[in-house]
Amino acid sequence: MQSENRLLDDLAKIAGGAFSSFSTLKDEAEARLHEKLEKILVRMDLVKRDEFEAVQALAIRAREENEALAKQLNELQAQLRAQLAGTARPKQRKRRAALKDNPNPKDD
Repeated sequence: MQSENRLLDDLAKIAGGAFSSFSTLKDEAEARLHEKLEKILVRMDLVKRDEFEAVQALAIRAREENEALAKQLNELQAQLRAQLAGTARPKQRKRRAALKDNPNPKDD
């Protein structure tokens, strides 16, 4: 019985050693895989998440500013048209009306 217990103890030690070896091997394989993936990602020249979000925020802000400026431009153009229509002299009004009726007066 004594020899049987010793045999089981030796088998347990061998199994424990093999298990720790496999654990170390697994850790090393994971580390190498991680390194390889990092190298691949660096070569792909991908953008980091925080950089992407910063540029996205700039684009949104630029779009909103563009829309505001377009609205302001339309309002200013409308004001200018109103001022030009209100300040036109009677002679210019007649000429404008004539041009609306016949845009090419030389064709007459």
